[in-house]
Amino acid sequence: EDRSLLRTDPVPEEGEDVAATISATETLSEEEREELRRELAKVEEEIQTLSQVLAAKEKHLAEIKRKLGINSLQELKQNIAKGWQDVTATSAYKKTSETLSQAGQKASAAFSSVGSVITKKLEDVKNSPTFKSFEEKVENLKSKVGGTKPAGGDFGEVLNSAANASATTTEPLPEQTQESL
Repeated sequence: EDRSLLRTDPVPEEGEDVAATISATETLSEEEREELRRELAKVEEEIQTLSQVLAAKEKHLAEIKRKLGINSLQELKQNIAKGWQDVTATSAYKKTSETLSQAGQKASAAFSSVGSVITKKLEDVKNSPTFKSFEEKVENLKSKVGGTKPAGGDFGEVLNSAANASATTTEPLPEQTQESL
């Protein structure tokens, strides 16, 4: 015959109107108040017991982790790794990654295009009349300085020959080849 457990009257929450609490208290009989006090004490005792059990479980958990060699830093690393794994599984990450990959491919294509343009421009310069005239003058200088060596060879050889010719005027030095440099 414990009717107090089946009551449907609202229990005032913290911060509710004080007048409502007083009027609800006035309608309780002394027997109902005593029953509520016992119930209150019982719930408080259960909360205290649960808090002690939780503290003991946490202590036991810490001891197990210590025995396994798991420390806070390792836990942090595991949490970060798990978090990163969770992030990379999201559709937003996948879309962003895909977009960045496409942007990288486009940038690569653009750099390749720029390289092709520069190569073409250098070829145009090499084929220009001004460069050809300069190249002929270098060849003429090379033949004058080198004497018997046939026209051609690379630009470095021509410069070395010119440097050797200007270093001595009385006796020509033996010609240097690319391998002897």
